[in-house]
Amino acid sequence: MSDPESFTRLQVAMAPRYRIERELGRGGMATVYIAEDLKHGRRVAIKILKPELSERLGRERFLREISLVAKLSHPNVLPLYDSGDADGLLYHVTPYVAGESLRDRVDREQQLPVDDALQITREVADALAYAHGFGIVHRDIKPENILLEAGHAVVTDFGIALALSAAGGARLTETGIAVGTPLYMSPEQAAGESQIDARADVYALACVLYEMLAGVPPYTGPNARAILARKLSEPPPGLRVVRDTVPPGIERAVMRGLAGTPADRFPSALAFAEALAAPADAPAVSPSIAVLPFVSMSADPDNEYFADGVTEDVITQLAKLRGLKVISRTSVMQFKNHSQSLREVGAKLGVATVLEGSVRRSTDRIRIVAQLIDVATDAHLWADTYDRELEDVFAIQSDVALRIASALQAEISPDEKARIRRKPTVDLEAYHLYLKGRYSSQRFTSDGIDRGIEYYEEAIRRDPGYALAYVGLGLAYVASSMGYGGGSVAPDVAYRRARASALRALEIDDDLGDAHFISAFIKYAFEFTWTDAEEEFRRAFELSPGSDFAHDAAGLMFAALERWDEALEHLGRARELDPLVAAHVSSLATVLLRAGRVDECIAEAHKLLELHPDFPNGHAVLGWAHILKDEADRGIAELERAVSLVPDNPMFLAQLGQAYGMVGEIDEAHRILRQVQDMSRQRHVSSYHLAYVYTGLGEKEKAIDCLEEAYAERAGGLYGVKGSFLFRTLHGHPRFTRLMRKMNLEETP
Repeated sequence: MSDPESFTRLQVAMAPRYRIERELGRGGMATVYIAEDLKHGRRVAIKILKPELSERLGRERFLREISLVAKLSHPNVLPLYDSGDADGLLYHVTPYVAGESLRDRVDREQQLPVDDALQITREVADALAYAHGFGIVHRDIKPENILLEAGHAVVTDFGIALALSAAGGARLTETGIAVGTPLYMSPEQAAGESQIDARADVYALACVLYEMLAGVPPYTGPNARAILARKLSEPPPGLRVVRDTVPPGIERAVMRGLAGTPADRFPSALAFAEALAAPADAPAVSPSIAVLPFVSMSADPDNEYFADGVTEDVITQLAKLRGLKVISRTSVMQFKNHSQSLREVGAKLGVATVLEGSVRRSTDRIRIVAQLIDVATDAHLWADTYDRELEDVFAIQSDVALRIASALQAEISPDEKARIRRKPTVDLEAYHLYLKGRYSSQRFTSDGIDRGIEYYEEAIRRDPGYALAYVGLGLAYVASSMGYGGGSVAPDVAYRRARASALRALEIDDDLGDAHFISAFIKYAFEFTWTDAEEEFRRAFELSPGSDFAHDAAGLMFAALERWDEALEHLGRARELDPLVAAHVSSLATVLLRAGRVDECIAEAHKLLELHPDFPNGHAVLGWAHILKDEADRGIAELERAVSLVPDNPMFLAQLGQAYGMVGEIDEAHRILRQVQDMSRQRHVSSYHLAYVYTGLGEKEKAIDCLEEAYAERAGGLYGVKGSFLFRTLHGHPRFTRLMRKMNLEETP
């Protein structure tokens, strides 16, 4: 449209309504003109889409989609005045803003004052949060699309980005145009994913803030392909490395906004803005530590349980501190007898420091050596040797925890200090039995759980006031109720015993976070008293903020209530606290799938299987994701792989049967149904699992019969039935609705 003939043609086409004055600028998708609105006597900006885009998109769909932007009325959103078709060219009209764009200012100043950059970012975030409330994702946030008017940010181009994504669809790839700009485009957009949500805008805005502060975007390269490749393979460079005057809290917020996986970013633009509102002198990132398995120096190899017990007790003490990130037991135990450097260990666990130590135990004495090491510099931050009477073991553990907190300058309250110093029992033999119970039950086999229960009960007989032994007993019964190791105790019996153990522990000591966690789990998984469960979780996190399994369980509860953001927040925290545990990544992937975020689920499942290729639930969740994407063959193959890894597990077998039924392999579904029924004659099989197969076969009455039996016995994962996509076909059935009411769940209409 730059030649005189085309410009004249445009003036004629727009003449009844607008007088085109001159070209203002052009981009990859449109040319902008300054014009006078003849009806209202005001200056406006008119964006004319390139002819090839106008042809590709189609008039009716483009105008219908872009009209959605007209409903946006926000001080930081440039409003849409008009849209239409001028001689075959699609256009839309906005106010003319006489000020400069953010691109102009960044190009001129390079690095903006921190306060100015934060103000602009918060105003853009406010605009985005408002638009997201209407279901409108911008998809192309960049400095060029942020105008500065009277010192305030105004976001433009909602219309074109929305229309291109909604009206163009798959046809855009034919034009060679992607919605988004490589320097600011989120990794999921770069990967061509179809499901893009508000977190893509959060990522782009974090890129813009990074550039305002650093003077360059977080990722650069010679061309678009190189930039996108870096985004998909490299972490962003640290902001304070480029500009050390940026407050640590702001850098943390930007880095989280730039997370490659959407689930790891802020869930909303508003949450990003709130993080940026923290005081400029906010404290740095909470110190982090991994307590590596203490080495047993005792001559008797049977004393290994004692060294592991000391390790876990120190972890438990440190996990009571809200100001300290502590990696949980399961991940650190993978480094027992490790050969990796401490720098490698720290990188894998995401911590800055590690505690190494050794334990030598004789009949009545104990020697513990501990040293705290900075993994980046290999510097020893603190070290000590304790050579004392065995009865001093609790005082040693408390002293180690408090010394570490002091060395890392972690905040610690008087209440936290008092709870760390509290002595759990005066009976050393009861303590040994407790350690043996924990050592056995945490193998999560049927024999291990049963043996652990025996040890805990023996410890309680020696010291009836030993609250932690009741906690251990309750946790063992929780594991049994969930089917770990085959679940030798019937689920309803295991639930009741777990509840009784937790209640007794809390009668003795109400400040035990794990006891409140057990109580929370019982309340939602057994009693279906969801509000009470949420309150118990709140108390558990107050007392033990570093409990990974409590965060995992809370995430599953919120998923059962279909409160997806809260669920993913807790599951993300569980993974952060125990990063190498397959179960946490599996829970996260499963909830992403339940929330309808299939592509993110697939990404997490692949991460899981890279670390644990033989983890059956990883294959199962990946299989369901492919089935939901209409990739039945790939989905069935993954589910068959899960069954092959644990052929005696009825849950995976039943899910495979359901999948066969859903894809029309009815004979195979019936064959598996008979297999599961044969299993149930030999041992306990949850009716919940039988319900899978009947649902896949479309036999709704039989499926609900099984769910009602599961309700009576509290078996399987019944608490999650409402939020499970596996039972969506039952929604609306009167009997299913009644079941939801019995579980204190209101079925979504």
